[in-house]
Amino acid sequence: MRPHLFVAGFALLVSAFVPRQESDERRGPALTPGPKFERLDKTKAVLVIVDIQEGLINMVRDWDTALYKANMLAHGGLAQVFDLPVIITSSASVGPNGMVPKELTAMHPNATVIDRNGEVNAWDSKEFRDAVRATGKTQVIVAGIMTDICTTFLSLSLREEGYGVWANAEASGTTSVFIRDLANQRMMGAGVHVMSMLSIMSDLMRSWGNTPGAKELLPWIDQHFPHYGFIARAHGHAVQNGVVFPGQDEIL
Repeated sequence: MRPHLFVAGFALLVSAFVPRQESDERRGPALTPGPKFERLDKTKAVLVIVDIQEGLINMVRDWDTALYKANMLAHGGLAQVFDLPVIITSSASVGPNGMVPKELTAMHPNATVIDRNGEVNAWDSKEFRDAVRATGKTQVIVAGIMTDICTTFLSLSLREEGYGVWANAEASGTTSVFIRDLANQRMMGAGVHVMSMLSIMSDLMRSWGNTPGAKELLPWIDQHFPHYGFIARAHGHAVQNGVVFPGQDEIL
């Protein structure tokens, strides 16, 4: 081979590798994928209210009663905002467990309502199983009383069936914080997503610019999470009035 041809060929060979090396450097180090982030999808989700009944609410000791009532109504309100199908199930409602609070049933007049015939685990009820399957949804958002029984048993059964399960930690209640923690640990160990109300809302919404988004969610937040609601109100009034106090511009 002639020397000049060899040099040219070698240069082409080197140039073929240099851009790839630079490209690899721009991409950063090779990473090993971590656990899959299973996200809520409002088009795939059904909201379940399990055994939140007026008698059983007296068993809730891990939440202040007024706060728990607000939380259970916020849970129900999620389905209204995101247009999710709702299944309400109760157990022994004509006995000491009591009726489902009228606020929840009035909120969802078209919900599927199932008063189970004694089954502790809602999934043991064929009527309930059929109702869940009939929705065609693959993700279930659950809240119930008590956390360690009604919420946990159902959530574990749903996971066994292959459903994605999101347990609303703030809308379930039980006899003590200790029992709640045990139940939540058990569910998390089985792949149940034990989450706060706002994290569930945020995952369903994805972006403030979506629909439902800021316009639809801020009234829900104002009603159920006044801390942020009052921030939004204060900002809104300031914008409407065009008022900036002396010194505010110094901290912006």
